[in-house]
Amino acid sequence: MRSTLGNLPWRGFLRTVIRAILIITLSVSCLSVTAQARPAATGPGSRLEAGLGFSGFQQDYGKRTITGTTFFADFHPNWRYGLEGEARYLNRNTSQDVTLSTYMVGLRVALRTHPSGVQPYAKMMVGTGHIVLPFRYAQGNFLTYAPGGGVDIALGDYVKIRAIDFEYQRWPDFPYKTLSPYGLTTGIAVRLTRLKRYPESHGSH
Repeated sequence: MRSTLGNLPWRGFLRTVIRAILIITLSVSCLSVTAQARPAATGPGSRLEAGLGFSGFQQDYGKRTITGTTFFADFHPNWRYGLEGEARYLNRNTSQDVTLSTYMVGLRVALRTHPSGVQPYAKMMVGTGHIVLPFRYAQGNFLTYAPGGGVDIALGDYVKIRAIDFEYQRWPDFPYKTLSPYGLTTGIAVRLTRLKRYPESHGSH
């Protein structure tokens, strides 16, 4: 008989996510205003990207590496600061039907952009994780947060390779112990907004 291991109430979770988005959005807006107050530089302007990746994670429960698919989207008001959202489904190479899924949003900071198109970044994510335990006898939803970082490589103006993305997750409310799955993702992203090569100068009016 299947039982509920734990449950993060969806209304409470949605409130948590909405608050996180508001805080991050306000932070990014303030940073964007500060950046715009400086002399304008040639660059791509704001952008929205969406991508698909392949992930491999040490699941921590059972000490086995499981794999799956990650969907992600990035929104950057300017080249450095932005928001990232991701949905990850780790349901392959499993043992005893143990699966993990996470749904998170967070702040993403580009560290620099090399002329070759290589761009390292750091991020901090928060959201919910869903786990199904061996033989599906129990499952539950838990608060999850994850620091991480990686490297993107631009292939032209509209396509970007996510060469490597690392996350170290923490599930502090898991009843038996804090879970700490960690892993890597690699994938590809496509720019959904038009390229703005030469931002307007705010001091020209």
